[in-house]
Amino acid sequence: MNTHQHTKEQLKTVTYKNPILSGFHPDPSICRVGDTYYLITSTFEYFPGVPIFKSKNLVDWNQIGYCLTRPSQLKLNKTGSSGGIYAPTLRYHNNLFYMVTTNVSDRGNFYVTAEDPAGEWSDPIWVDQPGIDPDLFFDEDGSVYFTTSYGGDGAYQSRIDIHTGERLTDYKRIWTGTGGQYPEAPHMYKIGDYYYLMIAEGGTEYGHMVTIARSKQPEGPYESCPGNPILTHRSQSYFIQATGHADFVQTEHGDWWAVFLGIRPIGYPRSHHLGRETYLAPVTWNEQGWPVIGDQGTVSEEMSTNRLPGGYAPKAVSSNETIRDDFDTPELSLSWNFLRNPYSQDWSLTEKPGSLTLRGSAVTLNDVDSPAFVGQRQRHFDCSVSALLEFNPENEGEEAGLTIRANEKFHYEIAILNDGGQRKLIQRRRIGSLWKVEHEQEWNQDRVILSIQADEKTYKFGYAKESNPSVTTLIGEGECAFLGTEVAGGFTGVYFAMYATGNGKKAQSPAHFEWFEYKFI
Repeated sequence: MNTHQHTKEQLKTVTYKNPILSGFHPDPSICRVGDTYYLITSTFEYFPGVPIFKSKNLVDWNQIGYCLTRPSQLKLNKTGSSGGIYAPTLRYHNNLFYMVTTNVSDRGNFYVTAEDPAGEWSDPIWVDQPGIDPDLFFDEDGSVYFTTSYGGDGAYQSRIDIHTGERLTDYKRIWTGTGGQYPEAPHMYKIGDYYYLMIAEGGTEYGHMVTIARSKQPEGPYESCPGNPILTHRSQSYFIQATGHADFVQTEHGDWWAVFLGIRPIGYPRSHHLGRETYLAPVTWNEQGWPVIGDQGTVSEEMSTNRLPGGYAPKAVSSNETIRDDFDTPELSLSWNFLRNPYSQDWSLTEKPGSLTLRGSAVTLNDVDSPAFVGQRQRHFDCSVSALLEFNPENEGEEAGLTIRANEKFHYEIAILNDGGQRKLIQRRRIGSLWKVEHEQEWNQDRVILSIQADEKTYKFGYAKESNPSVTTLIGEGECAFLGTEVAGGFTGVYFAMYATGNGKKAQSPAHFEWFEYKFI
């Protein structure tokens, strides 16, 4: 077995920082083609679905596209928050990429394929097997195994025809795990003489963990690793929590690595609002042929190893970096997402060239539907977003601005609103069944720079006049914790978004966003 095990005496000279994908990037899956690595994550109710990233060194990742870009691939109409696309698996076999996942709001498990992962992927091939978190394993004899977690009691496996998705065998349970709740996220590997089956247990919360078993046959019986769990931070005081849902990859040099999810909760009681993020840790193998992730199953924000692929070298981190979008390209950049399947009439990059135009519909941020909404993940605790909005709401209820969204019941806004025929600048919060306009003032200008400043615990809302953009007037605050999963629930993370709505009727007044900036420290 080529596990490329390193001894403790070898000098660890390379340092990198976790998470490798910050913000809402859960359930990572990874594969290697030559000297290039590809990684995907789950997306739930957001569209396009399943972003795909590319790297040479496992630390620095660039997004190259999405696996699910068409409604024919991804139906999210009126999908509830944290519905839609659950954990995916990415594999490469015979010059073809495979992405397999579950749309829990549609027909269940399916896979799509592509020769070029940055291009368009195929329409879905559906697999009639229940469960979630599907895995594809291509065995040396040509058999293809399809494994899901089902019923909360273990991993279930069948053989399928990879060309049609048809099951060739009944699905059967092959491992129940080690006794933790919610055994899920199965991944199968053939390493040396053994088939290894790795799963997550404990639920994707503070009891999360990774366990593994092995067998001489893909169907089992499976022998549990005596060192299980091989990754967990349960009942520990680490800053990184809820580590689990791992996938393995081997480098061209024979080294092994794991990608997995984790969270960074803030304060007490603990709350995490950035969502579940993607982390990286080295994998070694003990004398009994079992994997060891990180430091005996634990990881940290700063990790050291003897080498990374692709000649990795740490980069100097610049402060106050700004990412700006002037909306001067034919398509939205890959960082932007819609909420569920967008309605084409709600947004445009051509109605006013050099602007993103949103036309509010009757749908609001409180509805289980697709409002006029274009957003991106909050990826840093200390950051700010701002946008130049041109908006003259002529009709009652017309509204446009910036929102911080956890789900339809938990969100904060700063916006321009026509209220009873009077134009107002407002700051509003919804926390479950509690609604409050925290600030309102008359507003008589068509153009305004809206801004949100964030630190670990607080969002601050403000505005600036275009004639004096460097002077921001703050008008209100909101706690980050109320948008965290521990309060708002669900499986996603916070989004910053531009939005527009007619609040129950179609808006006639367009909202033009001329630019959007994301700054982080």
